[in-house]
Formats: sequence, structure tokens, C-alpha cells
Amino acid sequence: MNCLLKQIGKYADQPCMIDRGRSYSFNELAAQVLFFQGQMAEHIPPGSVAGAMTDYSFQGVALFLALARNRNIIVPLSKDSLQKHDDFMEIAGVSVVAGIDENNQIFIRERNAASFNNDLYRQLRSMGNAGLVLFSSGSSGSPKGIVHNLDRLAGAYKAGGKSWRTLIFLQMDHIGGVNTLLYSLWNGGVLVIPESRMPEEVCQCIQNNQGELLPTSPTFLNLLILSNMINRYDLSSLKLITYGTEPMQEITLKRIQSLLPRVRFKQTYGLSETGILQTKSREDGTLWVKVGGNGFDVRIKDGRLWIKSAYSMLGYLNAVSPFEDGYIDTGDMVERNGDWLKILGRESELINVGGNKVFPVEVESVLQSMPEVEDVVVYGASNPLTGQMVAAVVKLEATVSLSEFKSAMRIFCKERLESYKIPVKVLLSEESLHSERFKKKRNMTGEERC
Repeated sequence: MNCLLKQIGKYADQPCMIDRGRSYSFNELAAQVLFFQGQMAEHIPPGSVAGAMTDYSFQGVALFLALARNRNIIVPLSKDSLQKHDDFMEIAGVSVVAGIDENNQIFIRERNAASFNNDLYRQLRSMGNAGLVLFSSGSSGSPKGIVHNLDRLAGAYKAGGKSWRTLIFLQMDHIGGVNTLLYSLWNGGVLVIPESRMPEEVCQCIQNNQGELLPTSPTFLNLLILSNMINRYDLSSLKLITYGTEPMQEITLKRIQSLLPRVRFKQTYGLSETGILQTKSREDGTLWVKVGGNGFDVRIKDGRLWIKSAYSMLGYLNAVSPFEDGYIDTGDMVERNGDWLKILGRESELINVGGNKVFPVEVESVLQSMPEVEDVVVYGASNPLTGQMVAAVVKLEATVSLSEFKSAMRIFCKERLESYKIPVKVLLSEESLHSERFKKKRNMTGEERC
């Protein structure tokens, strides 16, 4: 991390961040980092496990970097995961919590954590490196604590890249949010922090701050389409939208491209365990992509994607090591065409209808193209005859009865999907079908979603 902080010094008075309308320079960030490190010196010893309770802000980024410079093992705790903070701190063995109060001042609270040590933490301390603990979504059980060597992870960005004015979307407790931070700091970019991540605030922030790059999720892009905010704000500065964190629906990609024809769209791919891979889309409007790049290697085994990364995690805090010859099984099923891959979705989400495989995103894309559908989540429900059947939770734009919608849906899907892919069980919902991180809620049954 010292190399990164030296790099920050090279940009001096160039702007590095716009937080709620105020611009900050790289020099101001460096000064704030040193100030915070001085404040925590007596309370947070190097090598200790520290919870960083903050979302993206100028002070929040400075706190994160101060903990890194202090060689702490950092556990980011954002509002997105507020209900899980106690679990995260228990799993990680957090002994002290630092955060930013309402006056933008640092606060420090000691935590009565049980004596906690393991080989992963000992490795970091012996090397004198900062650590980073992220957590899996926990959709298939308890969240896994993922331990990274933060110095090594930051080294992935030394090769350099382009300087962008980048809107912040994912927080620092998500690998995508860490990726945005490290990439922008290494390359002298400007991080632009919107008031919120709702479509209107994001569009207003792009207009007011000449935003160029928006890293986001397919779910947010669907909300952006529905909001009609694209036509209300000047988004002419926007050059690139990167999307990841979940499979993209083809209908969503086509619609957003038609609304923003001058913007380039790029699919990203990565895991909390491996870091973010370099990607190259075959062409705009396609979901075929090459993944890999320097420090990464990929292979396909039984239709599943495996990744070997020079920037992989050290291991899990509360699960067995997943490495096989240095590769990690992503759990993602892919279709292959030469060097090009199409990400189909997690095998754990695959629906098996009497031996026929159904990927939820394919069905969702068809249902999403119905004019009355605002959002939809497809999942597998048990069936005594076929083992599973396709089920869907649908949020409608118009007031339509369930029987009317099911009848229209069957007619609409008949020419677009094989019969076994057409949802048998349909539930209507007025609630949001996405999480705080703007990803579809796939870890609940349909009954629980409604």
C-alpha cells in the first residue's frame, strides 16, 4: 500500500474525488490519511483486526487508506450490510471499530472480541502487509469470511490504465467497490459520489459532474430504463457503462443500448475470492466475453468456469480451502465459443425440470420483454413429477389480475421458450425484487419474496 500512497502523491493538486458536490485533491486526501493515522495511533495497533464502519465519502476513503497504511486487517462495514455487521465482526474477530461520525470526524470503539488468531492473519502480520476481509453473500448458508493480502491486491493495478471520472456505485465492502477505488487512485482518476444510488440521483450526478464511467449492475440498469430519467438529464459526458455482479438479461442490454447509443457497454467479471479479471466484449450488444489478463488464467471443467489468480484470497476464515491446483471453482456455468465465453449463471441456481436444464436469466429475459412486466425473478420450485418446475415472482407496471397475467404470459412465451421453460408457478409482488446492492434476490423462496 505504500506504493499506492506514493502514487497518490504524484498527482498532487489534481482532483481525486467529488463528494456531495465538493471537490478534493490528491494532496488533501494524502493529508487526511496521515491525520487519521495519527488519531488512531494510540488506539489501533498495527496488525489488529479493525472494522471500518463507513460508506464511500472523502473521509471514509481516507479512513480506509489510513488503516491500510497502519497495516491493519480491515473489515469494511457499509450500510448495505448493516443487519449482518455483528455476524461479520464475530467471524472476522474484530477487536476495534473505526468510523466517521455526523461531523465527519473519526470515532474509535474497542470491541470485546474473543481471542482470535489463525494462519491467514499470521501470514499478513509476518509480512507486514495490510489485510482485507470481505464476505460472500451467504445465499447458500453462512457468509464466508474472505481474507486478502491488501498490498498484493493493490499491486494488480500498477500496470496502469485510463483516468476516468467514475461514479461510485458499489461500496468498499464489495470487491467491485474496492476495485473502483484502487483503479481510480492508481490512475489519477476522479471518484464521483452521488447522494444515493437511485436512478434520478445517479443521472443528476452524471450531469452535474461530467461523469464518464458508471460501474453498475444489470438490475440497476433495468431500474434506470423504467425510471425514464435518461430523457430528463444530460448524460452526454457518459462514455462507458460496465456491468457485472449478476448475469445480464439480453432484453435489458438491448433496451439500455437503444437509450444510450453513444455509450459503450462492457461486461465485467470477478469474484470476491479472485479479484476482478480483465474482460473484452466481442462487440457491443453481445454477452460473449473474453476473461483473463495478466495474473489470471481460466479453464472450463464440466461446463463450469475455474479461475487461477495471482491476486486470489489467502483463504476463508470459516470454510475449507477451495483451491485445486491453484484454481478456484467459480460455480458459474458457461457456454464456450472458441476463446469467447457466455456466463449462463450459477449451477446452484440451475432449474432441473425432468432432466432438462433451465437457466433463470433466459426465462427472465423473455418475461422482462412483456410490456406489463417491471421486474421478475425466476427460480426452481419442487414438483413431485419432474423434480422441479419453473416458478416466477413478477412485479407488474400495470394492475392486472394473476389469472389474466398467467394467460397472457403463456401465449407470449409459447413462441419464445420451450414448454418446460415456461413458468408453471407465478406469484405477483408489489415489493422490490432486488437487494440493497441492486442484485436480484435469488436466495429466498417465492413465498418469502412477496
